[in-house]
Amino acid sequence: MLPKQGHLLRIFIGERHQYGRVPLYQWIVKKARERGLAGATVLRGLMGFGAKSHVHTAKILRLSSDLPVVIEIVDTMEKIEAFLPEIDEAIGHGLATIEKVEVRFYKDGED
Repeated sequence: MLPKQGHLLRIFIGERHQYGRVPLYQWIVKKARERGLAGATVLRGLMGFGAKSHVHTAKILRLSSDLPVVIEIVDTMEKIEAFLPEIDEAIGHGLATIEKVEVRFYKDGED
């Protein structure tokens, strides 16, 4: 159950970033599930740049092996704030943002 006023954590990283031998985005989603956060989605970008201003793109002639990845997690501010220190040390390069969201519904498909 989520309250009507939730928060969205967005984490921007590179596709090839790793934590140990696991893709970082995969490790973060697994940790979010273990910690009981409401849900997480990983989005793969077609083009982007970050703090170093290196452009990463999916153009056919120049395939990047490090496309942008955005992980979105929605839950309460308290749960997100508790989760951030757990993943902070694993993220060497990236950006995290938090914004307020209005939760319209959160359904599991069961009656």
